[in-house]
Amino acid sequence: MDYSAYLVPLLLAFVALFGAGRRVNVYDALSRGAEEGLSTLLRIFPPLVGLLTAVYMLRASGLLDLLGGVLAPLLEFLGIPPETTGLLLIRPVSGSGALALGSELMAAYGPDSYTGRTAAVMLGSTETTFYTIAVYFGAAGVRKTRYAVPAALTADLAGFMAAAFSVRLFFGR
Repeated sequence: MDYSAYLVPLLLAFVALFGAGRRVNVYDALSRGAEEGLSTLLRIFPPLVGLLTAVYMLRASGLLDLLGGVLAPLLEFLGIPPETTGLLLIRPVSGSGALALGSELMAAYGPDSYTGRTAAVMLGSTETTFYTIAVYFGAAGVRKTRYAVPAALTADLAGFMAAAFSVRLFFGR
């Protein structure tokens, strides 16, 4: 018998009973949390729509393919398949755009190919940096990101390189 189906209801019941035991108005706390979540959504929705529109315009314009050709020698030196250039450029901006590009790469090269495996590991080992910064810094009211963006992009590059290295290490080229 699969008991995992009971996990979420039991967790919710535990939280409700724990809150009631501490004399917290659980329903009121839930309502306030939902209200704060909706206000955060209203604050971040317009920049998010602009960001996604820009990503799709880049893909449709062919600029990503052009950058792929320019960056190919550097990527080969770093051990990253040049076919993943679009993924490298889109992943920090858009998770859904990166997933679409990853799906295209796997359809074109196969999921068990070096490029397909590297793309899959890259999708799992990096973050949508600008989206995350926009959401969390926006929710906290932070206007100046200072060193957060360069540090996060450096971490993304390290994740991309580690993904390619891991695929080579475990599966070969």
